[in-house]
Amino acid sequence: MVRRPDPVMGVRREPLEAWRAEFWAPVASFRDPLFPRLNHGLPVPPPSTVRGLLAAATGEPAETLPLGIAAWAEGGGVDAETYHPISADGANPAVAGRVRAIKGGMTIRDRPFLAHVHLTVWLPGKDGERVARALRRPRWPLRLGRSQDVVHPRAVVPAVLRPAKDAVVDHALAPVGAHDVPSATVHRMAASVSADRLTTAWADYLWCDAPTGEHRVSGAYRDGQGRAVWLLTP
Repeated sequence: MVRRPDPVMGVRREPLEAWRAEFWAPVASFRDPLFPRLNHGLPVPPPSTVRGLLAAATGEPAETLPLGIAAWAEGGGVDAETYHPISADGANPAVAGRVRAIKGGMTIRDRPFLAHVHLTVWLPGKDGERVARALRRPRWPLRLGRSQDVVHPRAVVPAVLRPAKDAVVDHALAPVGAHDVPSATVHRMAASVSADRLTTAWADYLWCDAPTGEHRVSGAYRDGQGRAVWLLTP
């Protein structure tokens, strides 16, 4: 288990040139892997999912650049979904390796989903410019979460990130302790997943499910719209 270090306090930071990428997805679902055997959904895409989206655009095995993330959904619900477990030993070839129903096979499970998901990603520096360029002509189809959840890029525009003591927090992902908004909740999510999917780095993030307005912030930048941006590393 890997934890992301707390933000370094008291370090002089300069303004950063960056790109702000806006995305929209009609439907998305983010299963919480900390609840095995339960379809518990996360209310926001984990940083590892966002990095996978960017890697699909660039064609790289992984994208490890620092990035800022803000996300929210207009609504959500629960869908009934059919699951067909696959036999690990390749038995039952007549049904393509699926486990027989009498052996714990096909079942119906609830799947939480989000509707009309809005995602903003801030991409600083030369790596940010490289990724922003790739988003205009992605190498692979862009998905947000599951393979069938298509995401649509809406805008990729330049931005300047300036060190801030006050900013609009709203739906930004922030390290724990980076602000004191009372309505914020802590979510433990995957910061990154290795290319072979054998190693996951976990971190705790603050996130607010409703607009917050301007608050005191620590270790944050502020973009041209006054929004708080925390640059997260994998």
